[in-house]
Amino acid sequence: MSYPTTRVVTAIFFAVCVTPGFAVASSPTEQIRETIRQVVSVANSPEAGNETARKQALRDSLMPRFDWAEMAKQALGKHWQGVSARQNEFIAAFADFLGNSYVGKIGSYKDEKIVFVQETVTENVAEVKTRIVPTRGDPTSVNYQLHQVQGDWKIFDVVVEDISLVVNYRSQFSRILAKGSFDDLLRQLKEKEQTQRN
Repeated sequence: MSYPTTRVVTAIFFAVCVTPGFAVASSPTEQIRETIRQVVSVANSPEAGNETARKQALRDSLMPRFDWAEMAKQALGKHWQGVSARQNEFIAAFADFLGNSYVGKIGSYKDEKIVFVQETVTENVAEVKTRIVPTRGDPTSVNYQLHQVQGDWKIFDVVVEDISLVVNYRSQFSRILAKGSFDDLLRQLKEKEQTQRN
């Protein structure tokens, strides 16, 4: 199984650390802004030198912000209905794998500037377009796809340089399932997650 590049994962992590309890009435853009503020806050906290504590703090903030069930469903695609009895197991494995992937890359954050380009809201679905401008090198476009879940905005996909995270994993998972079983897919996810955690 291949995985997104470090550049892609580094870009995506700006969406993963929103403070739980941030006002649900805020706009999608405001929630992304708060995400970045929280990332900087955690990175500069007195506990920042304790890698284990920092990762746990980020993870605690990360998990509620994404709609993991929707992301897992879309990533599994046509295979979703065929594993109805094990969907919750897959959601948990997918969330652990992807969450630890983000948290493990946070050390790559080095003074990038975030430019908010545009927000589009259509009923309960939104897109926040941003651009990450590094001190050196080319900027990276990062578009967040969100929808409302019980009155709160949750991320269900991230598009980096026109590459959808969900579509990327759907292709990879489909290749694994074409050659192996659902157990093979779960095993690979759990093995990768454990490697990231250590």
